[in-house]
Order: sequence, then C-alpha cells, then structure tokens
Amino acid sequence: MPTSVLIPLLAVMPETHWYDWDRISLWLQTWAPIIFMGLLVFFIWRTMRMMPRTKPQEIEPASKSSIAWSDVAGADEAKGELQEVVEFMRDPARFKKLGARVPKGIMLHGPPGTGKTLLAKAVANESGARFYSQSAASFVEMFAGLGAARIRRLFAEARKNAPAIVFIDEIDAVAGVRGSDNNSEREQTLNQLLVELDGMNTSENVVVIAASNLLEKLDPALLRPGRFDRQVLVSAPDVTGRKAILAVHTRSKPLGLVDLEIIARQTAGLTGAELANICNEAAIGAARDSRDLIVQSDFDNALERVVAGVQSRRALNDHERKVVAYHEAGHALAAEVLPGVNRVHKVSIVPRGRALGYTLNLPEEDRYLKTRDELINQMAVLLAGRAAEQIIFGAVTTGASDDLSRVADISRSMVHEFAMGTTIKSLRISSHGGEVSDRTREMRDEEQQHLADQAMRLAHQLLIQYRGKLEQLARHLLDTETLDRDAIDEIMGDVGAMPLPAGNHNLRVVATSDGA
Repeated sequence: MPTSVLIPLLAVMPETHWYDWDRISLWLQTWAPIIFMGLLVFFIWRTMRMMPRTKPQEIEPASKSSIAWSDVAGADEAKGELQEVVEFMRDPARFKKLGARVPKGIMLHGPPGTGKTLLAKAVANESGARFYSQSAASFVEMFAGLGAARIRRLFAEARKNAPAIVFIDEIDAVAGVRGSDNNSEREQTLNQLLVELDGMNTSENVVVIAASNLLEKLDPALLRPGRFDRQVLVSAPDVTGRKAILAVHTRSKPLGLVDLEIIARQTAGLTGAELANICNEAAIGAARDSRDLIVQSDFDNALERVVAGVQSRRALNDHERKVVAYHEAGHALAAEVLPGVNRVHKVSIVPRGRALGYTLNLPEEDRYLKTRDELINQMAVLLAGRAAEQIIFGAVTTGASDDLSRVADISRSMVHEFAMGTTIKSLRISSHGGEVSDRTREMRDEEQQHLADQAMRLAHQLLIQYRGKLEQLARHLLDTETLDRDAIDEIMGDVGAMPLPAGNHNLRVVATSDGA
C-alpha cells in the first residue's frame, strides 16, 4: 500500500489501544494486591485443611472394648505386672492410704506380635478407665511444633476424662536418642512428651502405657523412674503359653480330633499373632475342603503355609528337581546326625514362596541357651545343602543364598556378641565400626570366616561318611516330593544313635559306606 494512502488511514483510526491499556494498568494497581492476598489466604487455608489431624482414638469402657484378661494368654508375667494398675484404678484408696502411687508409665517391649496392644486394651477394659490409643508415628510431621501440640492435646483430654489410660504404640518413632539425627520436630515432640509425663501426679489417675520393639534405641530420659517406672518384657510364649493361646483362638471354632499340645510343641518361637494366623489358616483349609470340623491335618498344613510360604506353581526341570532333592536331603541328613539342632519335621521339593524346596525343622522343646558347638552344628546343617550339591554334582548353585545369609548372621553373632571365636573368647567386640581399630575389624572378619569354614568342613565330611543315607533321602524325595517324620525315621533308623561327638569338629571322618 502506498505511503500516501496509509498516513490518512492512521490519522482517522481511534487510539483505543492506548486508552484500554491505561484502564487495565489502573485496575491492576488497585486490585492486584487484594487478589494476591486473597489467593495467599486461600492456599494457607487449604494447606491447613489438608494437613492430617490427629484425634485420640478412644475406646469407651466396657461398652466398646471387649478385651478381657481371659482373652490374653501366653503373657502371664506381663499380666501380673499390669494387674496392679487395674487394682489401683478400681480401688485407689487402698493404695493411697499406704502412701503408694500408681506407676506413671509402663513400657511394654518385646518382639512384634507378642500382644502388647492387646494387654493395654485389657487393662483399660478391666479397670473401667477410658482408653486413648495413638500411634507415635502420627505425631511426627514436617511442620515444627505440630507433634508437640498433639501431645498436649492428647494428655489434656486424658486428664479431663480421668481415670484414663493413654496408649502410645511404636513409641520409638518419636522417642529415639536425642542428638542422633537432625530431626528437630521429633525432638520437640519427645521433649513435650517428657514434660507431660513429669507434669502428671497421682491425683489425676492417668497411666501411660507405651509399646516398643526397640527398647535399646529409646532416649534414657524417657525410661527413668518417674516417667516410665516399669519396663515389662512381653516375649514369645513358652509351650504352656502357646497351648493357652491356641485354646483362646480355637474356642469359637469347631474342632475335630486336634491335639493342641502337639501343635504347641511344634511351634516353638512363634508369637501370639503367628499362632492366631495358624488357627485362622486351619479354619480356612477346612472350609476349602467343605468340612464342618477342623482336624489335625489342617493345622499341619497351616503351620507349613505360615512357616514355609504359599505353594508356588513354578515347574522345575528334571535336573533342577534332582539338585533341589539332594540339597534338601543334605539339610535333613545333617540335622538327623548332628546333636543340639532342631529335628526335621518335614522335607519337601515342592516350591513354596521364594524357595524351590524346604526343610522344616521344629524344636522339641523351648531352649534359651546354646553352646559354641551347637551353633557350629546349626551352621553345618545350613551349609549341608550346598555341600551336597558339591559332592554329588561337582558344583554349587544359587539355591543356597538364604542358607548363606543365615550362616553369616550366626557367625557374626558368635564373634561380635558371644565371644565364641577361636582367639576372641573373653571380649564382646562392639559392632560399631568407628569404635574399633582396623586390625580389630580385620580380626573379626577372619574369625567369622573361620567359623563358617569350620562348619562347611563338618558338613562336607558328614555327608561323605553318610553318603548312602543321602542317596536314600534324595531318591525318596524324587519319588514322592515329600519326606515326613515317619519316612525319615525309617531311612535313618540305624544311624540315629551314632551322632558325631560335639566339641571335636576338627575330627577327620573317613569316607565309609553305610550299606544303603
């Protein structure tokens, strides 16, 4: 377009764009700060709404909590300690006239699944007190001061409704040793908890019960008298306790011919939660077979399922089945011959869980002490599967990874904690690397390797001596896929009274044939 035509056009066009921009600029200068403040307030409000709010979970006395002393079995010592709290809350005058006061805090500690929460609920129900339950993990937030505020709110509500019991589960989430990390929010929460425990007095009738699996990692200030006056160990039940727990969990189930005594003896080391799971799995197994009664075989299958895992559908080729059979036969043979180890209950080459086969060893009695020779025998049993692979096939496979991990744990405990090494026999060496010299760490590793090698030599020599029995066990597994206690007794009957002498693991065993 010619310039002579463009200039007149521009002259007649209104300058509305300059006028509109001035109005927009004026509007922004007026309202933009107000809009910004409104958005800021809105986002703060939304953030506060989205933040998790912790309200103490209260269980009303008698009406909602149905956990009674009869529902708690296998923890008689802990029940005895907590019975005093129940009696104090029922009849405080009897104790106060003698100048006695109820413990401010009771720390329940022990392995998971032993019934710590169940005990706290039973105390609240039996005493008629209000029960406030809170997980310690809910006190920890990214915003400083929230955990401490929630602690204050929890204790204020408990004091207002006294007599009350405050139960804090997994207290190690906030009560770890101060200064061990840079989490200031956790330390503020712990400090507030300490203040609240100090602020309670006997007239308030508020008892704090806490549960922890890691007592040694708790802050010492929390465990001193005046805060948590009592520390109650809730351990795995003994055979009598296991039988009582099984009776509790089967009293509402229709049982056929079931001997709870046998089941209790077969489940040494299991906790109450695991026993409850076994009872439930047995009931599920009976329902799966459309039966009206639960029988002994249901409990056997449930125990196998809980301990060994769910049966897998993995299919092994012929060579793998043979390797697994000899591997498991090695475990079974060593467990039968060596003294001081758990007897074999069942052997199978049917894959379960992550395992291609398994040997189920169950103790015949509860034992709490083991000698050095018994621990070496235990490692030899674990390594016997790998040794069987080496003897029969001339090579080892990856199937012994779990066995090797357990051998490492046992040998490490023998050296680090029990002073059961070859040269380290009277000193417990700290496991913290920064507290020992390089030479000490090197010596620990050498001792640990020496113990594992000693166990491997024992397993290798033992399998060579009883190779005929090894072949019999493996062939039976290949034919039937399982070995029960009766079949093992039939195969090993003539060598059951010929164990290698414990304490002489340097004995050279001459390869012999046992006529199998």
